[in-house]
Amino acid sequence: MKPRNLAILLSAGLALAAAGCGSGSGSTPDAKSSQGSAAPANAPVSITVGCQPPKSNPKERSEWDADVASFQKLHPNITIVSKDAFPCIVPETFQAKLAGGEMEDMYYVYYTDAQKIIAAGQAADISPYINSITTLKDIRPDVMSIFKSGDKVYGLPRTNYSTGLVYNRKLFTQAGLNPDTPPTTWAEVQAAAKKIAAIGPGYVGYGEYSAGNTGGWHFTSALYGRGGEVVGPDGKTAAFNSPQGKAVLDNLKTMRWTDNSMGTKQLLRWEDLMRMMGSGKLGMMIGAPDVVQAVNNDFKGKFDDYGVAALPEATTSLSGGDGYMFNPKATPDQIKAGLQWLEYRFLTPGQGQFNYERAKADGLPVGLPTTDLYGTAAPGIKMNELRTQFATVPVEHFKSYVDGAAKVQFKLEPPKAQEIYAVLDTAMSAILTRQDANIDQLLSDAEKKVNSVLAKSS
Repeated sequence: MKPRNLAILLSAGLALAAAGCGSGSGSTPDAKSSQGSAAPANAPVSITVGCQPPKSNPKERSEWDADVASFQKLHPNITIVSKDAFPCIVPETFQAKLAGGEMEDMYYVYYTDAQKIIAAGQAADISPYINSITTLKDIRPDVMSIFKSGDKVYGLPRTNYSTGLVYNRKLFTQAGLNPDTPPTTWAEVQAAAKKIAAIGPGYVGYGEYSAGNTGGWHFTSALYGRGGEVVGPDGKTAAFNSPQGKAVLDNLKTMRWTDNSMGTKQLLRWEDLMRMMGSGKLGMMIGAPDVVQAVNNDFKGKFDDYGVAALPEATTSLSGGDGYMFNPKATPDQIKAGLQWLEYRFLTPGQGQFNYERAKADGLPVGLPTTDLYGTAAPGIKMNELRTQFATVPVEHFKSYVDGAAKVQFKLEPPKAQEIYAVLDTAMSAILTRQDANIDQLLSDAEKKVNSVLAKSS
C-alpha cells in the first residue's frame, strides 16, 4: 500500500447510503444456494477480484499475476479475473457500482467502511464458508471484529497497522540520545524534542499536523494512546473533552511555547511533515511504518536513518487497514473460490504478499512491519521470522513498534470521522499558533460542534 494512501485510509470514509443497493442486494449465500441445487464439486467457477496492482506499479503487479497463475494451477477449476481500477476505491462511484451490479464479486474495502456496508446489506454473509481458512483462528480478534456483525462474518482483512512514533535515528545520535532506546513516555518525547531542537536553527524536535483534517486525525491517535475516546459508547456524544484530551493539547502547548521544540511553522499537512522528515531536520512525529517508506521513496530520505517505536504509553492504538468483502450476488461457489484466493494471496506466511524472498529478489523493500494480522500467534511469528530473514532494511529499527503493536488493542476511527477531524483541526491549530489559547475553552467549543455533527447523523 502506498504511504500517501495511508493517511487517506486512516482519515477518510465513504459516504455510504443507509439503504441497500436494490431489492435483491441483501441476499445471502444461503438464500442463493436454496434457489437451486449446488454445483458439482470442482465445477468451473470464475470470480472477479478487485485491487490488482496497477500497471504503474509493475513489480507488484507482476507478483500478483504470478500468484494468479500459480493459484490457478493448483485449482484448475477456478479462474481469477483481476480488476485493476486505481485507486481501488473511488468514493464517488462506489455506491453506483454496487447499485448497478458492476462491483467485483470480491471487492476491496477500507476498514472504516465495513460496518456501513454490512448495515446497508451490500456484502454477502460468508460465515458458512470461512472455516476453510486454516489461519482463521489466529487472526487478531480486534481485526476480525471489523468484518463481523453479531456472529456473522462478511469479509476478511488484507492489511492491518497501527500508529506509532516515527523518529530520525541520525538526529537522535546527533543530539546525544540513544536511537536504540526510543521514548516510551510523552515526558521522554518532550525531553528528546528539546535536545533535538537545540542542535541548531531549522531543527524541529517534534512535528504535528493541524490542517486539512490531519490535525484531528493525529489528535485522535494521541487520545486513543492515552486511553481516551473521541465519541461516547452511544455514538451520539463527544467524549474528548476529558483529562486525556486535555493532556494531548497541554503536551503540545508545552512543547510549542515553553520548550520551543516544534518550530515556528505550523498549520502543517501530510506532505509538510514528510518533507521535513526527509530533509533530516525533523526528530519525531506520530505515524505508521509506511511513513518511512514514503520518506525514502518520495522525500529523499534513507531507510537507515529512521526508526518506528511504539506509541508512548499506549494500550490502545488508532488502526487502519483494508480487506475484501463479497458482492451479495456472488454464488456460494464464487465465495468459496474467493476465500481460497484470499488465503493464498493475503493470509499465508511465505507466499503471496508475504513472499519476502521474492520481494527481495524483485528489489522491493523488505523489513518494514506494515501488516499485523496475527499478533503473537504462530502465523505472525512465522511472518516476522521471514521478514527478518529476507530484510533489505534494518528490521531492528522497528523492534519497539513490533513489540508494542502485539500488546495494544486496535481501535478504529470514530463515526463521522472527517467532520469530527475538521472540528478538532481548529483546536490543534489554535494550540500551535496562539500562545494564549485556552485548552478548556477549545475543547468545550469543539465538543458542542461535534455533538451537533453527531446529532445530524442520529
